[in-house]
Amino acid sequence: MADFLSNTNIQFYLLAYLVGSIPFGLILTKLFTNIDIKKEGSGNIGATNVLRVLKEKNPKLAKKLSIATLLLDAFKGVFVLLLGFAAGVPEETIWAIAVFAVVGHCFSIFLLGDGGKGVATGLGVLLVLLPVCTLVGVAVWFISAKTLKISSLSSLLGVMAVGACSFVLYPDMTHTPVVIIILIILYKHTDNIIRLIKGEEKRIA
Repeated sequence: MADFLSNTNIQFYLLAYLVGSIPFGLILTKLFTNIDIKKEGSGNIGATNVLRVLKEKNPKLAKKLSIATLLLDAFKGVFVLLLGFAAGVPEETIWAIAVFAVVGHCFSIFLLGDGGKGVATGLGVLLVLLPVCTLVGVAVWFISAKTLKISSLSSLLGVMAVGACSFVLYPDMTHTPVVIIILIILYKHTDNIIRLIKGEEKRIA
């Protein structure tokens, strides 16, 4: 076990998972509004639910805390990636760090395996590793949000745009980590996808 834990790659994987597991949406809303975001709205810890719940309960802090949640969730994976770059770990480890950060956010150890939907953390790590494609994905998300006004659909389209772009611009790279991140995000949006199919998904106010 000691040899296992002394392995640099394993240390970074554990760190990525633990940092990714930090539920910033839950922490911020509890700290500044004494609201348990897990018991409000959709029960999700992400920026969208923070915004929706606080619009009703604390409008003055709604945008500030939702933006803070979004940025902190995105930065979680970026932080560990930057540590990995500084330590000179190989490219394969860097990509694994990205995946583990998303896994941590979506299946947080601090929430007993529950967690967010992975969009902010996923786009955060992909912005570092695939900046051009991630900017394309953000543009798709922004346009979709403005026109379709459905948060979940806009997020899914944005994430899938990143994946599609990576296949087009970097056909020779190993796409497995990108596909894994996208599949995790799709899985966490299962309920949203079902509601989208039924035409029951909520629109952005």
